[in-house]
Amino acid sequence: MLTRTQARCFVLLFWIVGAAASASAQEKRFTLHADPALVEAGLIKFLLPRFSMKTNTRVTLSETAETGAAQLVPGGAAGAQDVIASGDETWSLTVPEGDAHAARFADWLTSDVGKRTIASFAPEGRAGFTAAADRPVEAVARDLSRDTTEGISLSLVHCGRCHVIGPQNRHNSIGSTPSFGLLRSFPNWQERFETFYVLNPHPAFTQIAEVTAPFDPGLPSPIHPLSMTLEELDEILAYVATMAPADLGAPIRHQ
Repeated sequence: MLTRTQARCFVLLFWIVGAAASASAQEKRFTLHADPALVEAGLIKFLLPRFSMKTNTRVTLSETAETGAAQLVPGGAAGAQDVIASGDETWSLTVPEGDAHAARFADWLTSDVGKRTIASFAPEGRAGFTAAADRPVEAVARDLSRDTTEGISLSLVHCGRCHVIGPQNRHNSIGSTPSFGLLRSFPNWQERFETFYVLNPHPAFTQIAEVTAPFDPGLPSPIHPLSMTLEELDEILAYVATMAPADLGAPIRHQ
């Protein structure tokens, strides 16, 4: 027959074993197969400890693409999410269905913290990787060498109610908006014109065919909507490219 002390020890041992089993069952972990190029570069060994420390999740690396493992491999796979880029290369993460811990890794990689962590990997001071979402987009070369007659007309119709286009509407615009001549003097004038529809206040009243989403029914355009196509925008760009930048005078000199 067990003594009281022995019984207490038995209960305590049973509780410790049970608690350990429960903790093991609840341990957050998943298996990851990563492209050997990322492993050899040192990026994976740089990322995983930081993710594990932040989320208390253990990641087991697998050298093979075993069933049930998350896959971080060169981009292009159906259903994969682009997460890492380097030059022209992209790596995508595929998360097994129902794997909440691997899904959290995907969320972390695409969060601001994760993106900064990827960008901060710089062995020997040379940064080679970035978050796929932060990879610079190559500017599309536009042919601006064309007749500008259509561009002048479109500028007046679509933009002339707010901006001074030229002598044609010098007194019919809103004085607080910059003229085309002033905008043409900016070093990034072409980028500003190409993306004007996402720069405030334009999104509130501008629709670009097959590009912008329809207005929210609860937030209709405050003025008569500006509607145009990308082809019309190209005509306006061709016209603006021929304009002389506004003469802003010599820089102010401080005595």
